[in-house]
Amino acid sequence: MAAVQGNMVDAKDEADIKTEPVSDGFGNNHANDARLLSASPGSSAAAGNSKPAAGAPEDQQTLLAVLQFLRKNKLSESAEILRREAGLPEEVLDLKGGDSAGPGQGGSADTDGGDASSLLSRVTVSTPGGAKAPTKAGEDQPDVNVVLSAYSQQGDPALYEVYYSGLKKFIESVLDCHRAELSQVFYPLFVHMYLELVYNNHESEAKAFFEKFSGDQECYYEEDLRVLSSLTKKEHMRGNETLLDFRTSKFVLRISRDSYQLLKRHLQERQNNQIWNIIQEHLYIDIFDGMPRSKSQIDAMSGSLAGEAKREANKAKVYYGLLKEPEIELPLDDEDEEAENEEGKPKKKKPKKDSTGSKSKKQDPNAPSQTRIPLPELKDSDKLDKIMYMKEATKRIRLAPDNLPSICFYTFLNAYQGLTAVDVTDDSSLIAGGFADSTVRVWSVTPKKLRKVKTAADLNLIDKESDDVLERIMDDKTASESKCLYGHSGPVYGISFSPDRTYLLSSSEDGTVRLWSLLTFTCLVGYKGHNYPVWDTQFSPYGYYFVSGGHDRVARLWATDHHQPLRMFAGHLADVTCTRFHPNANYVATGSSDRTIRLWDVLNGNCARIFTGHKGPIHALAFSPNGKFLASGATDGRVLLWDIGHGLMVGELKGHTDTIYSLRFSRDGEILASGSMDNTVRLWDAMKAFDDLETDDFTTATGHIHLQDNSQELLLGTYMTKSTPVIHLHFTRRNLLLAAGAYNP
Repeated sequence: MAAVQGNMVDAKDEADIKTEPVSDGFGNNHANDARLLSASPGSSAAAGNSKPAAGAPEDQQTLLAVLQFLRKNKLSESAEILRREAGLPEEVLDLKGGDSAGPGQGGSADTDGGDASSLLSRVTVSTPGGAKAPTKAGEDQPDVNVVLSAYSQQGDPALYEVYYSGLKKFIESVLDCHRAELSQVFYPLFVHMYLELVYNNHESEAKAFFEKFSGDQECYYEEDLRVLSSLTKKEHMRGNETLLDFRTSKFVLRISRDSYQLLKRHLQERQNNQIWNIIQEHLYIDIFDGMPRSKSQIDAMSGSLAGEAKREANKAKVYYGLLKEPEIELPLDDEDEEAENEEGKPKKKKPKKDSTGSKSKKQDPNAPSQTRIPLPELKDSDKLDKIMYMKEATKRIRLAPDNLPSICFYTFLNAYQGLTAVDVTDDSSLIAGGFADSTVRVWSVTPKKLRKVKTAADLNLIDKESDDVLERIMDDKTASESKCLYGHSGPVYGISFSPDRTYLLSSSEDGTVRLWSLLTFTCLVGYKGHNYPVWDTQFSPYGYYFVSGGHDRVARLWATDHHQPLRMFAGHLADVTCTRFHPNANYVATGSSDRTIRLWDVLNGNCARIFTGHKGPIHALAFSPNGKFLASGATDGRVLLWDIGHGLMVGELKGHTDTIYSLRFSRDGEILASGSMDNTVRLWDAMKAFDDLETDDFTTATGHIHLQDNSQELLLGTYMTKSTPVIHLHFTRRNLLLAAGAYNP
């Protein structure tokens, strides 16, 4: 039934829709086709408290119409037999006589001649006080023959086209302000009516219905319609999980109260039970008070497999702030020490505090507590790396629209094995590629070559107390510029370096995620939990935890020392195609082929945000360095920007002509870089996109915002490769942009 939000009809209120005598639950009173025997107080049809035993309201309605038809044709005996079998009170039959308006009527209705149809007038038109609204026989009332024909052809496959055409004609005739909102029902109704025909083995009718109306649907449902067209038999439906999900889950529509009332009134006046039943069973109508949305506002948010997100889905509190950084003293480097010796005064530079970039020293009020989720303790090597990071930060180039980053492109030449994934370490010293031939290759991009740890026998000979023990354990004989890792039995679709550069994760079509040691270049663990291909995996910013997502539509949270997942994030209706940790490691974002993005809480596994708006599968996600915003890219060639705290879309960047495979914010959050299969890297002014927002203007009550079409203003530069799709982007600690892809001759 229609689960409708906001002072209105919920699943438990089904009876209110079907049998409530006075009001429809919104304070509006009008004719309801399903109330013909639920007479309002004062109507003689409800004599005393006796209730007709005729089952469902539709059956009661039809019985009343049949009785009226029999009396009209002077078949009184048949009418009496039917009345007794149906268990209806005698008063109902008496009211059909035409001579009497029945006891208790007393001015409650202005009947014109007291003919049989006057009963329909009296029991369908209600006003708040129980008094009847004056109606004339036959005026705006359902015709008995229509009721009878609908009864005899209930579920008749030939009528599906008539029902749909009638609704289409009505919606096209309403005012412009309502038409855009009501047009949203076309697609889910079309799919459910088609599936109903196929499910009931009406193959020829289903084919005719599809051919007639499939061209009317929005262009962004083209791929779904292509899949739908292949389902022509009931057996086909059993094998298609996506469409089974569509049939069992509710398609969410966000409609203003006025538009909803208009639709409801039309369906009830036309006795269109077939469509009304689909709306009740398969649609979730999220009603808001206020002005109806425009076509552009609706198009911006629609396009996902299950409609828009419910408003309450994005109201949970999200702690998007950054964790407080541990206090680490920055030692003086050699140059500073020399300067101090000469002048007696230290000249140590302090790292600049970036407005949006670097992690804060003060506790952010929007940040989670340090102990909200257990994080690994810092090792000595981690502290050394933090010091290196802080030193690099002092030399970081401050990017701006008039000071764009240099871009260094790593092209994989002769990659006949099929490059499918790339990652770069945080310090930009290593680059790894995943390939379709099931191998993972790691390269050093610095003069320092890759070396393995010595054998156990050789390690015993080392002086473990020496200062350079970490250097001594490495075997120089094994030094090379690259290493190849074998172990997967299918293409490698996702790879991720650990923050400390000692581990590498890879996910594959073989359904496993493997953890490789970058000291021994061997596989340490194979994590088996997914039953199908694993499309992506990523380490947490603090290491230890990692996330994976795959064809089984579930994202899993793991810890490196557990062979079973710690959390399973289930909710997507199609493959989880990309995963990304929030900078504070308390949340995980997942993008899916169902064209939605979900934000999951690592602590309890709950879904904290659902973002809809993309028109194709999502392949790229990136959090801003301050944790407030999320950027997403998809096969539709659009980059969408999301405000995590408010749970709203706040920007749309158009320019790419093909799938966006990589997104990355600069270290200070000033610039957003996007890489695409259209062989270009584009740079966008992220600061301007977010600074232009007035958070007070967010209409969180109705959950929609008017997006500016300012992509050209925000586009800072487009950089083309010769013929190399861009599948990975990475900003170094000094804000140099690295890009990577395989040359495609």
